[in-house]
Amino acid sequence: MSLKEYKNIYFVGIGGIGMSALARYFNRKNVNIFGYDRVKSSLCVELENEGMKIHYIEDTSHISVQKENTLVVYTPAIPSENTELNYFIENNYIVMKRSEVLGKITEDHFTIAVAGTHGKTTTSTMIAHILHDSGMDCTAFFGGISTNYNSNMIFGTEKSVVVVEADEFDRSFLTINPDIAVITSVDADHLDIYQNKERLISAFSDFTNKIKSGGTLFLEENIDMSVVNREDISVLKYGSSISSDCKGTNIFTDKNTMKFQVECNGETFADLTLNMGGVYNVMNAVASVSVANLLDVDSSKIIDGVNTFMGIRRRFETHISSDNLVFIDDYAHHPKEVKECINAVKQMYPERKVTVVFQPHLYSRTKDFLNEFAKSLSLADELILLNIYGAREQEIEGVSSQDLLNKCISPKKELSTLNSVVDNIADKDIEVLLTLGAGDISTIVEPLRLKLS
Repeated sequence: MSLKEYKNIYFVGIGGIGMSALARYFNRKNVNIFGYDRVKSSLCVELENEGMKIHYIEDTSHISVQKENTLVVYTPAIPSENTELNYFIENNYIVMKRSEVLGKITEDHFTIAVAGTHGKTTTSTMIAHILHDSGMDCTAFFGGISTNYNSNMIFGTEKSVVVVEADEFDRSFLTINPDIAVITSVDADHLDIYQNKERLISAFSDFTNKIKSGGTLFLEENIDMSVVNREDISVLKYGSSISSDCKGTNIFTDKNTMKFQVECNGETFADLTLNMGGVYNVMNAVASVSVANLLDVDSSKIIDGVNTFMGIRRRFETHISSDNLVFIDDYAHHPKEVKECINAVKQMYPERKVTVVFQPHLYSRTKDFLNEFAKSLSLADELILLNIYGAREQEIEGVSSQDLLNKCISPKKELSTLNSVVDNIADKDIEVLLTLGAGDISTIVEPLRLKLS
């Protein structure tokens, strides 16, 4: 069946950021949306308020959809023993991964796909904002909540350009055949899936083979060209070096913003201001400007799009900014991301003490990058480590936050529980607070903001 023929879609794990964007997309198309998630998050409440029927107890008795005209969508984050998912499989429902559905949606659209181990959410969201803000018909699926749209998607027409985040986890990005692709980074990650960096790079090479003939790949300048084995696509490097095809220049920090310009295709985009810190975020902007320029978006509208981009929740998101206190929250959960984020904050506030609260994400990632995490986290003036957020994983013996803390050399360092950390921080002399992690550390952000305001 074509996706257009399904009257009901049931999402197993509907509260995930990618799953909920798909649910919103089909809900706007007047499909009946049902779903299960184990946590009634604020995002799930929003979906319910938009008319979707969701339950939070893993129990097949809550399933009310008939097999006929029903599609079941699941995320790889759902455990294989999930009773609801197994019920659908055993009863011969049509079941598809989220990435497969996203691939089918993009089949009939001009598609821009952003891949990379870091930066893909910010870059894809910025590209979509520039295009939408310029008046282009655009549908977009974000890996985070855009501050501009208070949503994880933009809904366009049946003929719109589609912007997607192409996720390397579980090789999901291999379901997409983009016209334009961006690869922001290929650092070792998801070694529970890939085992080593060589296999990860091989998967990214497979992704470049999915680009349509005659298409264009924008490749971050530090990525080796060996990831591309194509002669029928254009490959453009972007970065900050003079040899790149598209480059950010005159980059400097101005209070809590980044100022820069972009030189691309013989054109200079000047007076650009990014309301996020970090040179790495400027590079995401360089990629975004480059894509919009390729699509012949008017240069003044590209500049306006960058300057009005308000960011994404939990991506270098500033919650408090005063003369006495700064509080920034970020999704960083990989050693390189942690390092870049802490350095960006220290660059913006060089005279202030930086206190970092970090929640390690996944036992396997902590084990694989223990030394790298320790080196990155040691950049903090004061470090508070939370317990590891296991997510889909079982605990690994001999892997703990204490092991990580022992390797860190910050002047001040300690362990804390998630439940006690807000009161713990309130008793400290905080100048700049940076919370980092991809787990349920997000639940303390608002309590911290209220406590510190």
